[in-house]
Amino acid sequence: MAHVLIAEARFYGHLNDMLLAGARAALDQAGHSHETLTVPGALELPGAIALAAESGKFDAYVALGVVIRGETWHFEIVAGESARGLMALTLDGLAVGNGILTVENEAQAIFRADPKQANKGGGAADAALALLALKSRF
Repeated sequence: MAHVLIAEARFYGHLNDMLLAGARAALDQAGHSHETLTVPGALELPGAIALAAESGKFDAYVALGVVIRGETWHFEIVAGESARGLMALTLDGLAVGNGILTVENEAQAIFRADPKQANKGGGAADAALALLALKSRF
């Protein structure tokens, strides 16, 4: 059984509640334990996961958050840099599932976050577990 850290950017709480529900359900169904860590926004997720990884306490990581396009190009920075940071952690050998939604509007976010619809939180948990399985294999 793996112990998984779910790191969530709590900027949009009502959307993250759905992402968390999906991720927790996927991990529970697979029989893995998990903890949740909350950070302010998506840019803090890679750093939080890197710090948690130093503890040696976790086998895999699930990053959850929502970035909605606004009127400025800050969206591109947050979306791109958070994804780059998570990819760097993955390339360094961590099993990280990226569940950061990057969307145009709240309706798109709701569809993707809702466990009864696209269930991207559950998908991110599944991705982390798949990478953990590959890590164990190799």
